[in-house]
Amino acid sequence: MKRAVILGRNQGGVVEADVPKPRENWALIKIHAAPLCNEYKGFAAGRKEDYLGHEASGEVVEVAQPCRVEEGDRVVVMPGYPCGGCALCRSGDYIHCENNVDFVAFTGSAEGRATVAQYMLKPDWLLTPIPDDMTYEHGAMACCGLGPTYGAFDRLRVRGGDTVLITGMGPVGLGGVIGASHLGAEVIAVESHPYRKAKAMELGAAHVIDPGDEDALERIRELTGGIGVDRAVDCSGSPAAHRLCIDALRRRGSLAFVGESGADTRLVVSPDMLRKGIDLKGSWHYNMKGALDIMGVIAKNREKLDRFITHLYPIDEIQRAWETQVSGACAKVVIQPWAST
Repeated sequence: MKRAVILGRNQGGVVEADVPKPRENWALIKIHAAPLCNEYKGFAAGRKEDYLGHEASGEVVEVAQPCRVEEGDRVVVMPGYPCGGCALCRSGDYIHCENNVDFVAFTGSAEGRATVAQYMLKPDWLLTPIPDDMTYEHGAMACCGLGPTYGAFDRLRVRGGDTVLITGMGPVGLGGVIGASHLGAEVIAVESHPYRKAKAMELGAAHVIDPGDEDALERIRELTGGIGVDRAVDCSGSPAAHRLCIDALRRRGSLAFVGESGADTRLVVSPDMLRKGIDLKGSWHYNMKGALDIMGVIAKNREKLDRFITHLYPIDEIQRAWETQVSGACAKVVIQPWAST
């Protein structure tokens, strides 16, 4: 089978690898759509990596024993390799599992854990069904396309009529525009890249604010009658965006940090948290209980998803795919491992 790798700075490639074999309740998935996430950062930095990706949809082609899926099932591959037995996994919050499976120890090989490949292995309980009338590309948006903000909106209890601030219009933030609009919320997007500012409006944002504008916070307050936004979700990981979310939030509002960040964010407990009475949540993905519901969101937003998925590449063109991501002039980029060049 083919599998994408990072060979060096701005150098991607494809290698031939053995097709992995499932065991116990694991299944072999033939991958038909592999959305790209943040792998391009390693590509740009020159971090050599052999096993890439955590988003995919595909077809079950082999099972080791009777289990929750059968050969021929069309499925979304949920991210990670959680244990499946701890309290977090049993409650559906598998993404926070502290006892992740040692893939190599369990399978006997490192092969099969990458999604930017033609085949992969996954436990049956991390495979959710795709409706027959839904494309693999659309189904795969249940991963990081719509998933992170879907989980945040669920925890923040976003409802129709809410004003939602979303900072960072990368693919996760743009997916959030689709999700919040679907719920009937008014979206104020924050982004500086011209392409992504336009894409946010195209996907349903009511307003787009440039974070570089000195009056960005004042403009958000003006748009909310001086009260502030009801909900805020940061998808950028930027400390400046974190502060903008906190400052733009109304009293008793709620906020979720979704974008990955290793930087310190200034937060003053009394004025920011206590006196405003805000709720602050960290949100990585969504609870498995929402797996069927998010398919409903996808089914009702097919036209938007066609505009959200801006680039499709065969796996042999992984170099072009990552270069496209680095440019910023894209929304969701998807690899089709079996497409010809």
